[in-house]
Amino acid sequence: MMRYFIEISYNGDNYHGWQKQKNAITIQEILIESASKILADNIDIVGAGRTDTGVHAYKMCAHFDSIKEINCQDFLFRINSFLPSDIQVTDIYRVVNEAHARFSAIKRTYYYYVSNKRNVFNKNIYVVHKDINIEKMNEASSYLIGKHDFTSFAKAHSYTHTNMCDLSSAFWQRKEDDLIFSISANRFLRNMVRSIVGTLLEIGVGNKNTDYINFVLNQKKRSSAGVSVPANALFLYDIEYPDNIKHYVK
Repeated sequence: MMRYFIEISYNGDNYHGWQKQKNAITIQEILIESASKILADNIDIVGAGRTDTGVHAYKMCAHFDSIKEINCQDFLFRINSFLPSDIQVTDIYRVVNEAHARFSAIKRTYYYYVSNKRNVFNKNIYVVHKDINIEKMNEASSYLIGKHDFTSFAKAHSYTHTNMCDLSSAFWQRKEDDLIFSISANRFLRNMVRSIVGTLLEIGVGNKNTDYINFVLNQKKRSSAGVSVPANALFLYDIEYPDNIKHYVK
């Protein structure tokens, strides 16, 4: 048995997130169906994590096993001819059999897009009709760096073995009329990025002070944080793995 990683880009507008589920069209389901047809086998594709309904990905990673060696170039061409135009497999490579798309990941990065102006050519952005103080939001974002319990920013009644996450970066940058929030961590809780952005925007528009972030973290209650911003402006930007997961022929 040989294990392969695939990298996928997708626009999540038309899908109920990544995870396969009953009575809903998902990214995972479509990839499984396409790969199974191409390889003439029942292929199970395991993702690096879940993205919620409407969330997009510049780079999602997943793995699957095959009993036969795959011509990667041919596989890329064939699976993309099967897939709809809003899903694309951008890369495939063989990895060691112990590599796991979810558990081997060492860092994940998300982007969230905010603007003061409506753009008819880009609906994947969250429009805020108020002045936003990026300096205050960056000051507040710095308090999130490090290892913390992010219960206050997790979706209520989401059960995980721990709500501890180690954030390596969190900052806002301005690009013309848009603000882009970048956040990286070893792992994320469900709805975590969207609730963090909503809380930071409360600070950015002047409703809260910068130390509000510390208050929310210490409360460990979802009700203490800001509202979750819409999913349509959230993008999974990158997932990083150790270099030693790739399979090299000796």
